Amino acid sequence: MSRFRPVSPDLLADELVAEFSARHSGSHPLRVGLDAAACAGLDPLLSLLDGRLRAIGRPVAIVPTRLFYRDASLRWEYGKADLDSFYDGWLDTGALQREVLRPLMVDGSYLPSLRDPDSNRSTRAVPVQLPVNGVALLVGELLLGHGLELDLTVHFSVSRQARRRQTPDELQWTLPAHDRYELEVDPAGIADLVVRYDDPAHPALLVR
Repeated sequence: MSRFRPVSPDLLADELVAEFSARHSGSHPLRVGLDAAACAGLDPLLSLLDGRLRAIGRPVAIVPTRLFYRDASLRWEYGKADLDSFYDGWLDTGALQREVLRPLMVDGSYLPSLRDPDSNRSTRAVPVQLPVNGVALLVGELLLGHGLELDLTVHFSVSRQARRRQTPDELQWTLPAHDRYELEVDPAGIADLVVRYDDPAHPALLVR
């Protein structure tokens, strides 16, 4: 029987790091997808994960997937607030596969960014090497269901009510896309790990 077990932010970080270590094959850097609505605010947790992983000798690469959004001419072809485009057209999954996930598996290299989504300019980034014992954290929203080649997926579940409370006014238009994501993709059902994250100070880890 599945149930959520309340944990502190520190304990959550500890348990995720332990899971990363257990899942690491050792043949290439571990590729982890952290799937969360933007309103979840994962930055404090990312800092905890980064510190804990480095403390045990595991180099970390944090890759915000918004830095792999498509060119604005494609994202905004039907308007800046088109839900269908936001839902499955903003993220350049092909570029993520080609520039990050597959190279990590082949030789441990990855491109840290492709495009600044605010200026729509190329970041002119160059490939970076991650040691075989490293952990690459791909962080973004609506990540699952695209067939991305990830070794481990973690979905941070924020309830519909919490999303509406926590999402800033300028992003309220994106909320129906997250509702659709829950229904069509069922991220909590397909992710390897699920964290209830309505309140980042009081998360809960799903025990299946």
